[in-house]
Parts: sequence; C-alpha cells; structure tokens
Amino acid sequence: MDQQHPHRHGARAARSHGTVETEHGATATDDTRAAPRHARPASLADRIPSTVWAPLLAALAFGCFTIFRTHTAGEKGGSALLYGVAGAVVTGILGLIVVHFQSSMLSETRAVAYGALFGLAMGWVYSLGGEMIAKSVGFGLLMGAVMFVASLYLFRGRRASEPHGRHRPHKGERSRQLPVATH
Repeated sequence: MDQQHPHRHGARAARSHGTVETEHGATATDDTRAAPRHARPASLADRIPSTVWAPLLAALAFGCFTIFRTHTAGEKGGSALLYGVAGAVVTGILGLIVVHFQSSMLSETRAVAYGALFGLAMGWVYSLGGEMIAKSVGFGLLMGAVMFVASLYLFRGRRASEPHGRHRPHKGERSRQLPVATH
C-alpha cells in the first residue's frame, strides 16, 4: 500500500507519468535508480577542471626534472630539492596564468606565450647544469621556437573549435559568402 501512495511519505508524484520526482527530495521505491549527482562521490575530474590540473601536473613534472638535472650536475640533497620546488612553483603560476587567459588570445599570441614559457623554463634548467649563459640562452631560444611551431600547428589546426572562431578567412572562403546588399 505504501508503494501506491508515495505522497504519504512526503514524496510528490510527477504530473505526467505518475512517477516519483527524486530531484525534489522524494524517495523512489525502485533501488536500481541512479544516485543524484550531488550524492555520488565526485571524481578528480569533476572537482578540478583541466585548466587547473594540467598546468599543475606539468609544473610538478618540471620540478622533478629540475631536481634530476641539478642532482646530476652535482647539487645534492636540499639545494637540488629547493631548485625543483622553486621551478615547479614559478612554472605552475605562469602556466596557470597562460591557461587562464588563453581563450582571449589569438592563436599566434597563444603560441608565443607557450613558446616563451617553455623556452625560458628549458633555458633555465639547462643553465643549472653548469653551461655557459650564451649556450643556455641559445638552447632556451631553440626550445621556445620548437614549442611555438608545435603550438601554432596545433592551434591553427583546431581554429574552428576555438571559442572566438577563425581570425581571418582564407581566400577560398570569401567566394562562399553572400554579396553585400546595395540599395
């Protein structure tokens, strides 16, 4: 009898189908129903967006690489760890800033930002190995140029899916547009 009248227990019936509306706090009699989103334990992807965890994961990897690089260059213990933590914190903050503002940037500007961040980071880590400043700057410029080209290729390949769309139409696309109305 209780299953026929869910309103006795504070549940309201849906207007069209005679089913119990679970989203308003009612309890359904069927145990096979899915739990509401707020009742499920949230996974990491549900709690932290990729615009946050991706730069932080990259910064953590960069910090570990910095520790490895300084340790193999002769630094031991705490100083290698300090270099790694400093590298991870700085690149993490800069990475979060670039990712935060990337949706408002043109593809070329975004590629420059990623290239500059990567080139500066790699040049700095290269210098920690005891290399000359000019050689470290050259290595950083080379790595920044490689990241710029790779980023630009990636961003231009997905230009139509960007939130601000294409920046400049190609010459072939001009003919498909309607002519300007003249009165």
